[in-house]
Amino acid sequence: MRIVVLAGGNSTEREVSLSSGSMIYKALKEKGHLVILLDVYLGYRGETDGIFEARTDCTDRREGIGEEILSPEEIKGLRGEGERGFFGPNVIALCSQADVVFLGLHGANGEDGRIQAAFDLCGIRYTGTDYVSSALCMDKGLTKEMFRLHGIPTPGGTTLKLHEEDSMQIPFPCVVKSCNGGSSVGVSIAATQEEYRKAKEEAFRYDREIVIEQYIRGREFSVGVMEGRALPVIEIRPLQGFYDYKNKYQAGSAVETCPADLPREISEKMQGYAEAAFRALRLKCYARMDFMMSEEGEIYCLEANTLPGMTPTSLLPQEAAAEGMDFSSLCEAIIRAAMEKDRV
Repeated sequence: MRIVVLAGGNSTEREVSLSSGSMIYKALKEKGHLVILLDVYLGYRGETDGIFEARTDCTDRREGIGEEILSPEEIKGLRGEGERGFFGPNVIALCSQADVVFLGLHGANGEDGRIQAAFDLCGIRYTGTDYVSSALCMDKGLTKEMFRLHGIPTPGGTTLKLHEEDSMQIPFPCVVKSCNGGSSVGVSIAATQEEYRKAKEEAFRYDREIVIEQYIRGREFSVGVMEGRALPVIEIRPLQGFYDYKNKYQAGSAVETCPADLPREISEKMQGYAEAAFRALRLKCYARMDFMMSEEGEIYCLEANTLPGMTPTSLLPQEAAAEGMDFSSLCEAIIRAAMEKDRV
C-alpha cells in the first residue's frame, strides 16, 4: 500500500508530531508498505519519481523531543523567504498519489479539522476522524458543553476570550489552559490571585480564548477508543508536578501503569464514559479520552484527543499493547479503520 505519513506542521506540537510520524513511518516500512514521511509545512523539493518505492524520509527531523517549544516565528523561519500558505511543496501532489495518508499531526492545523476538510475536497483518504468532530474536539469549551449535554461528568468551568471582562467564579485552585491547545502547552494550576493572573497571561500566549475549570485533586487516567470500543485504562503518575509537556514526552518523567490498578467496576465505568464521549462527539476511527478521578472516587472526563500521540512514551500504544497489539499492528489497525470509514 502507498502511504504518506504526514507530520510536522506549524503548531506548538510540531516536535511531538515529528516524533510520532517517525515511529509510524518506521513501523509501516517494516510491514512492507511503500511509505514516505513528509513534513506538511516544509514539504519536499527533491525528485518525486519513485519516491514511494524508495520509502523516503523527506523530513529534516531530529531524534527525540526537546523541552523547548518552537515559536511560530521560529517555525516560519524554517521555510524559504516569501513562501505563503500552509502546505509545503509537493504535499498535496504526493498525498493525492497515496492510497491513504496517516495523519501524525498534533495541535492547530492538524487536529482542528482544517486539513481534514481540505483533504475531503481533494478526495484524499486519511486516518482519524472527520473535519466536523475534529473541530468540535479541538475546542475544549465546546467539548465540555457536549459532555454536559450527554451526561458525561466533566469539571465545572467557563471560557474567557482575550480582552473580555473576567467574572471568574471558579474557586482556587483552578486550572487555566488555552481553549484550542494540546500537549498541555500553556496549562497552569493557579492557587492564588497572582498565580491566576500569570496563568491567564501564559494561556493567552497560545490562544485568544482560554478555559478556566475546577481543579480535581486525585489520580489521572486515559482511555483510548478504537472504532467505538474502549481499550484498557492507563494511569499516569508524574514524578513531579502535573502531567505537563515535559512529563508527557521526556522518558522517565512519569510512571504509567496499564491496565490501571483499579477495581473492575471503576475501570468499566471509566471505559463506558470514554465510549459515550466517542459517540457524543461524533468521532470516527480512534481517539483518546483523558480523565481525573477525585480523592472521593468521582470520575471526570477532561477532553478528547482526536490524533493521539504515537511517540515512544505515548499512551495509546501502551493501551493497545496491554491487549496484545504491538505498535506496527496498531498502525495497521488505524489504517484499516480509515479505509472502512471511506466506505460508510
